[in-house]
Amino acid sequence: MARIDRKKFVIALMDADLKLIDLAKKSGLSRSTITAVKGGKSCSKRTADTIARALGVDVTEIIED
Repeated sequence: MARIDRKKFVIALMDADLKLIDLAKKSGLSRSTITAVKGGKSCSKRTADTIARALGVDVTEIIED
């Protein structure tokens, strides 16, 4: 399991110039999944990788230390 760092996630989202709905479409994940992860819910490594790829960053840049 992985946990996305909220602050790092928001920065990456802004840098990618995406809204949550855009990220959901680009990643193929549901908007509810994106919202849950942004809100601090744990996710699978695969989901974290998918989100990172859609944001154009390495997964290590958005997960908690």
